[in-house]
Amino acid sequence: MTGLVIRRVAGALGAEVTDIDLSRELSDATVAAIRQALVEHQVIFFRDQDLTPEQQVRFGARFGPLNIHPYVAGMAGHPEVMEVVKEPQDRINFGGGWHSDMSFLETPAIGSILYAVEVPQFGGDTLFASQAAAYDALSPGLKATLETLSAVHSASREYSAQGHSAQKRAGMAIAEADGYVGEYVHPVVLAHPETGRKALYVNPAFTLRIDGWKTSESKALLDYLFQHCRYEAFTCRFNWARGSVAFWDNRSVWHFALNDYPGQRRHMRRVTVDPGQESSPKTIEAPVRRSA
Repeated sequence: MTGLVIRRVAGALGAEVTDIDLSRELSDATVAAIRQALVEHQVIFFRDQDLTPEQQVRFGARFGPLNIHPYVAGMAGHPEVMEVVKEPQDRINFGGGWHSDMSFLETPAIGSILYAVEVPQFGGDTLFASQAAAYDALSPGLKATLETLSAVHSASREYSAQGHSAQKRAGMAIAEADGYVGEYVHPVVLAHPETGRKALYVNPAFTLRIDGWKTSESKALLDYLFQHCRYEAFTCRFNWARGSVAFWDNRSVWHFALNDYPGQRRHMRRVTVDPGQESSPKTIEAPVRRSA
């Protein structure tokens, strides 16, 4: 590889990475440069890629072990690959609300890699929100209070019998979480393990309440944080084209798949990276060119 070109796309987060073919076998130096771009910019975008499921799996596995979703069936032969499909007749889309992937697990995922197989003629963008920028904007007093708190996360709302009817999509097999879903406690403020930068770690989809508080007691604080965390200045927006890739850091980023393309088909493939030995910071550096 001759090096990457990295161009910021917004003030709070987001960068486009060019001069790279993700279908190829990447050197350790190139993987290290991509990791560096991810933790610095929180979400990174690639254009004009041509990835088979096997190539997407190989790319994702360079950053850590891949997650197999507990409630959404993967591709035949590739259980770690989730196909996110909205058919023209579907009215509700998968991921159509602010959330952080897999925060409902005891050990949440560190990142998600989404590849566009088929996109509508218009609409279908994804919004991203920096939870590090959201934390930075809080007052010192509220920061100090939040750093003493933890929150309870669960898939019970999204994948329960009630949520299941809303989540079920054509082309997607979704299992109900009733009877075996868990509740897991995570800090409200998470220090990024690779940068040390602090970010808020709650989200409307999977955060139920503040640990040790009643749901009713938690509501006012969580509602305030959920509103604050999606402030426009903390966000960026990605317009998909066939072959586009987005790679975001679930430890510090929310995302929201817009459902504004009625009567059209949208087909994406996602792999999700879990923590593991492979996800520790790399010391090898690759040449990186930054464009204005």
